[in-house]
Amino acid sequence: MFFLHSQLTSSSSFTSCSTLLCSQEQSLALLQFKQQLSYPTSSLSNCPNDSYPKIESWKESIDFCSWDGVKCDKTRRYVIGLDLSCSRLQGTIPSNSSLFLLPHLQQLNLAFNNFSLSEISSGFGWFARLKYLNLSYSQCLGQVPLELSNLSNLVSLDLSGNNIGLKNFVLKSLVQNLSKLRELHLDHVNMSLVSLDSLMNLSSSLTSLTLNDLSNNNFGGELPSSLSNLKALSYLTLQSNMFSGSIPDSFGNLTKVTYFYLSSNNFTGHIPSSLSNLKDLTFVDFGCNNFEGTKSLETLSLYNNKLNGSIPKSISNLVSLQKFDISSNNFNGTIEFDMFSKLIEIEVLDLSYNSLSLSINNNLKYTFPKLQHLELASCNITKFPYFLRTLEELNTLDLSNNRIKGQIPQWMFKVVENLKFLNLSHNSLSRIDHIPGKNLEYLDLHANLLKGTFPVPPSSVVFFFISNNNLTGEIPSSICNLASLQILDVSYNNLSGMIPRCLGNFSDYLSVMDLRMNRFQGTIPESFAKCNSLRTLVFNHNQLEGLLPQSLVNCTKLEVLDLGNNNINDSFPYWLEALPKLQVLILRSNRFYGQIDHFKANSSFAMLRIIDLSHNNFTGLLPSKFFEGLEAIITVNESEVKSKYIGEDYYQDSVMVSLKGHDFELQRILTIFTTIDLSSNKFHGQIPKVLGTLKFLRDLNLSHNSLTGYIPSSLANLSVLESLDISSNMLNGSIPMQLTSLTFLEILNLSQNLLTGPIPQGSQFSTFENNSYIGNIGLCGSPLTMKCMISEQPPPSIFQENNDLMFTSGFGWKAVVMGYGCGFMFGLVMGYLVLRTGKPQWVVSLIKGE
Repeated sequence: MFFLHSQLTSSSSFTSCSTLLCSQEQSLALLQFKQQLSYPTSSLSNCPNDSYPKIESWKESIDFCSWDGVKCDKTRRYVIGLDLSCSRLQGTIPSNSSLFLLPHLQQLNLAFNNFSLSEISSGFGWFARLKYLNLSYSQCLGQVPLELSNLSNLVSLDLSGNNIGLKNFVLKSLVQNLSKLRELHLDHVNMSLVSLDSLMNLSSSLTSLTLNDLSNNNFGGELPSSLSNLKALSYLTLQSNMFSGSIPDSFGNLTKVTYFYLSSNNFTGHIPSSLSNLKDLTFVDFGCNNFEGTKSLETLSLYNNKLNGSIPKSISNLVSLQKFDISSNNFNGTIEFDMFSKLIEIEVLDLSYNSLSLSINNNLKYTFPKLQHLELASCNITKFPYFLRTLEELNTLDLSNNRIKGQIPQWMFKVVENLKFLNLSHNSLSRIDHIPGKNLEYLDLHANLLKGTFPVPPSSVVFFFISNNNLTGEIPSSICNLASLQILDVSYNNLSGMIPRCLGNFSDYLSVMDLRMNRFQGTIPESFAKCNSLRTLVFNHNQLEGLLPQSLVNCTKLEVLDLGNNNINDSFPYWLEALPKLQVLILRSNRFYGQIDHFKANSSFAMLRIIDLSHNNFTGLLPSKFFEGLEAIITVNESEVKSKYIGEDYYQDSVMVSLKGHDFELQRILTIFTTIDLSSNKFHGQIPKVLGTLKFLRDLNLSHNSLTGYIPSSLANLSVLESLDISSNMLNGSIPMQLTSLTFLEILNLSQNLLTGPIPQGSQFSTFENNSYIGNIGLCGSPLTMKCMISEQPPPSIFQENNDLMFTSGFGWKAVVMGYGCGFMFGLVMGYLVLRTGKPQWVVSLIKGE
């Protein structure tokens, strides 16, 4: 063995050797390392994963780069990684170990082995390229060697769980030289000779720092505020130590921390309010300390995290608390509202959107003289809390998503009179006859069981939501007294009668008018005033009729126009192209008629993304000019690639569309979602090639028309297309092979046409079933039972679209003449099939009259 080691170390240069020589030397080095250690069959109890002796598979007859735990550079075949964690290794690793003859090593994991209480060798400092070193829980002894500070490329160092010590000068050297370090784990390491000041110069890129269970050392005192300079830190655990004093306010600068453990120490004082800046917190544990509620704590805001468990009753000790917000977390259990009774300074209390059940004793009188903002959404409340009547300063009340039933009690109306914001949505309220309030601006009553006539809100209301109820009767004309109204949503009710004529011009601020899913009759109001603010106008699923009012051109801010499922009888409103911001146009299931033309070149409907003209009586050719003007589908703004939705924070638009063969409601509309649905009309002629320029189109439906000719190969340019339905037309020819390049295509429907030839194979086409092709008696190949005579794919459809190319490619006149009696185009198709496939069965059957 000594001879082998000497032979290896006498090599002139590892870095300049040939690949073959280096391979031999590294293989020998690994085999010698194997011989230096033993690997018993019994597993190690402290290994968190299944353990087995990985090096048992290391054999000279097998390429060493395929050995278990060995990772090689693919080009030069250097060993760049060794993962021998949980490998049952036993023995020692001396400084002359052949392990240190692998100079290209970048990753080394020897965790959870048994190195017989030997010291960590100084040889580990020779790995100049090493980025990851893990020696955790491997029965090491002694001191951390200074040589580890030579590993200037080290990104992660884990020495946890060993019986080792760390001297102050070594830690200082590590901190100073390892400038690329991102993870440092020293759990259970003896640091009795270390000063916390040595951590002051840790790399600002450090993302994980664990110093667990140092309680047997003298590692205590106050936390150095310098730790707050580790702005990239996402994992900080200092639990089970002897730290004392208070948490520095500067820890609120650690805004990327997701795991924060300080439990089982001797911290005192208050939890600093600056920790409310830690918006990314996923887990936090400050238990088993001596924190106190002090009068200095005025704000505790932990909203929108993933915090869980119960709310500690010690909250009641924070008598100076002014703001307590734990909304949108995972807190659970039943809590007594009594715990907040001592918080007489509280101004904001928000417990919403957890898994809490709030128990409120209506026989007790709670006094919150300064409470202004109370949010108890989704707290399993069954009755209006009686203490609300004592809240004289209350201006915001949210009791949505609870289980409150029946009528609103009379005493609640006195509470409402002083409110600016009231949300009672998603309950089981049955009736409300009038709504008081001189200051009320936001009123949300949607998703209840409200019956009766339409309740007109106070004239001060700006946002009014009362959708998804059972209201009946007409909208009274007094609605037009709400001169400040911006949002009016009365959708999904049973309202009927005429739409008040004033709705087109009663408010200069009205942005959203949603009247869908009711039973309104008559015509759409004609008086849409100039300079109005309408952004969304939805009348879908009513019984409106007549012409479309041309005063809609005054709605220059309009983005969404949804008039689907009515009885509107008009020609195509080409004059809507004057609306510069229009993104959604839905006219489906009406009585629109005639041709779609009169467009201005290169300027029509530039912002349109969602177009649904289906189930009407449109005729003529498909409108090429219309398609040419759809700039938002032809090009896409990079800033819109992110998940941006049409609408504002207070109201996000929804729309009913036919997508991938099914009708459903998009609750929110991504600006990158695009669809064109012209199905179930009377269009004829060919599919225009210009459709191929709409490269950001995701859904195209031209089904149930009278389209003829070939499927244009230009559709292959629709690179993000997910659904293509051109079924129930009279299209002929073969399916273009180019369509197999549509890798996002999930839905394909070519059924009920006159298509012929083999079905393209491969890519997404292998996922489509029979239903995509039924009703085309001339198609053959998988997935149909009709087999083609050969396995070739159809040629590019350019042969279909350029007759001259067909003949110059060997397609002779004899094949064409075969179909002369049935027409020239039929001859082209049949001749092509005979030439390519011999005698297709469907042709033979046709000739024989079967």
